Amino acid sequence: MSERVKSTEKSPAEDVPQPGPAKKDAVKAAKAGAAVPSLGVVGMLRWAWTQLTSMRTALFLLLLLAVAAVPGSLFPQRPANPSVVTQYIKDHPDYGQLLDSLQLYDVYSSAWFSAIYILLFISLIGCVVPRAIAHYKAMRSQPPRTPKRLSRLPEYGTLVVPADAGIPASDAIEDAAALLKKRGYRVEVRHDDGARPTLGAERGFLKEVGNLVFHTSLIGVLVSVAVGGLFGYSGQRILVEGDTFVNTLVGYDQFNPGTNFQSSQLQPYSIQLDKFQATFDRESQGKFGQPIDFTADVTTKENPGAPAKKEVLKVNDPVTLGGTSIYLTGNGYAPVVTVRDGNGNVAMQGPVVAKLQGENYYSSVVIKVPDAKPDQLGFAGFFLPTAFVTEQGISFSGDPDLINPQLSLNSYYGDLGLDKGSPQNVFELDVKNLKELNARNLKAGGITLAPGNTYTLPEGKGSITFEGVKKYVGVDIHHNPGQLSALIFALLAVAGLIVSLYVNRRRVWVRTGTHEDGRTMVEYGLLARGEDHRLAGEAATLRGLLAQKWNLDADNTDTAPSNSSPAGSPEPKKDQ
Repeated sequence: MSERVKSTEKSPAEDVPQPGPAKKDAVKAAKAGAAVPSLGVVGMLRWAWTQLTSMRTALFLLLLLAVAAVPGSLFPQRPANPSVVTQYIKDHPDYGQLLDSLQLYDVYSSAWFSAIYILLFISLIGCVVPRAIAHYKAMRSQPPRTPKRLSRLPEYGTLVVPADAGIPASDAIEDAAALLKKRGYRVEVRHDDGARPTLGAERGFLKEVGNLVFHTSLIGVLVSVAVGGLFGYSGQRILVEGDTFVNTLVGYDQFNPGTNFQSSQLQPYSIQLDKFQATFDRESQGKFGQPIDFTADVTTKENPGAPAKKEVLKVNDPVTLGGTSIYLTGNGYAPVVTVRDGNGNVAMQGPVVAKLQGENYYSSVVIKVPDAKPDQLGFAGFFLPTAFVTEQGISFSGDPDLINPQLSLNSYYGDLGLDKGSPQNVFELDVKNLKELNARNLKAGGITLAPGNTYTLPEGKGSITFEGVKKYVGVDIHHNPGQLSALIFALLAVAGLIVSLYVNRRRVWVRTGTHEDGRTMVEYGLLARGEDHRLAGEAATLRGLLAQKWNLDADNTDTAPSNSSPAGSPEPKKDQ
């Protein structure tokens, strides 16, 4: 621990004559009368550009961009699910509209998020371009001149070559240059000093190259993400076994286009779900019945005239068609039903997608029959792939496989509200304008069907038949033209960062001279740009290589008396 000691000596500033009162008044008057030059429009623009392109501003904008993305995870986003945003505004009438006016439901396409994004892009370009030009000039320039006093450098040492070795100062400097070139240094030998030749060596330019690659790659990532957001698209589709999806706008269940998306970008490929197989755990007691593998056999065509191709779609193993990636994201069961109306006509026939709700593929089912006459029909209930009934009469699914499938429904009739053109959720049934026909609390009871069974609705409203069960899959379709370039730039950014962290910028200077007794005196010094904890090791390595080259001991410390040193020859010292 150090203590402060009050010195009684006068500081150098105290010895300087202080200006008198008259001179002070004259200085104040001159300052008061001095006119500050106007910055002007050009000066303001230059100042703004300097501030924007500083590294501090770039880092601040990068942090601000991360903070600006937070609302995108806190509030529902309209591009992902418009119906959820509409319902959120209805549920929060006090501030829902305010959030919408602030574009918090469209964060990633909002004006303020785009402004931060563009400013960060400009700032990075303004940082990288001048640095790249300066680095290019530095690479083409010669190493700096040798300092007069090498002993002031962080790493300094001397070597003495005996006179009988026959190595003059000029040969010694060339030997040192050859060794440094082998170690990757850019070397310049200078004989300007006559009897005291010197050399300057420099290496580590890859450090700045890595830094530039890192920042340039960040710009590339930003551009790639922007291209993906402008020209990419994504969508979802549910495919029942036997169904075919054609890549058209009407073929999607949900579609999210990019800002500059054009329908002409859609490649006319098709994919048909032939069979879906789910494998469940049948050995582990703790996880019995848990799914362990999903496999979808599909038939694809690149275009209507292309030959059909059999492919396998699995989780995390997408199928690529027409520049899009098709991912397997979900699956379930689709009961096949036939509904006849009160007139005996088939009003609806086909598979109905059951939405997963619980364990062992317990699923909810909604059936809407707007074509039924004289009244529209609706059904809501659940599907059990393997039905079990408790003593209290409660049904549940005991296994995910189709061992004992059962369809349990309540029936309704009336106006389904589909004729008005208002969008509805296909997995929900609005019963406000409907009357119940079947329910557990009614005299008619609920509807419970096994495959092949038919139930006749009360009041002559028709019938429903449970024909069988098919499987379905949910697929996500993504087209991102900037995805590959974003990956490449991200990898380049990581590589550039690693290079900038592990490569060090170093400079080496060597000076040689001949003593009056014939010995060759060598001194060297090393300097690093920034912190370099391996600089001492580099100095020791260079010393060892030079000593080996001249057949000297590594601890060579032979020195010449200072009073006998020739004029202009270096006086060797021990390593510091």
